[in-house]
Amino acid sequence: MELNFQQLQELLLTLQQTGITTFSLKSNAFELTLEQGQVLVTPSLNPAIVPTVTPAEKPISEPTKETKKGLEVTSMMVGTFYGAPAPGEPPFVQVGDRVRLGQTLCIVEAMKTMNEIEAPASGEISEILVENGQPIEFEQVLMRLRPE
Repeated sequence: MELNFQQLQELLLTLQQTGITTFSLKSNAFELTLEQGQVLVTPSLNPAIVPTVTPAEKPISEPTKETKKGLEVTSMMVGTFYGAPAPGEPPFVQVGDRVRLGQTLCIVEAMKTMNEIEAPASGEISEILVENGQPIEFEQVLMRLRPE
């Protein structure tokens, strides 16, 4: 019995699809043993990129710096700033809005993960320094808050 490359590919694909973890084949010409374990990366004949958005496990509290203009809310990651929960929806906050400690102010998307940025204190939004959809940098000031 001989096994060509195409037959070997079909055999591997069948084993993968059926979930068989161990397979052995013996003939006079060869002996083949396949064992499937946990694989970190599995190559695919037809790779497909499917983006997924996963919310962060818990909201990220941003460090703040108090200045004469109020508390600075900064980003602790490089990403994209979103002022609303979804396109076409109203923003989380606007200048002049009163917020409470822990209230969501915006979202920073980093590596397809949405990270909620929370108010570091209760107070009033005095300034929003970035636009919706704008790329942001590490420690960039996103907005200012006048604490109560």
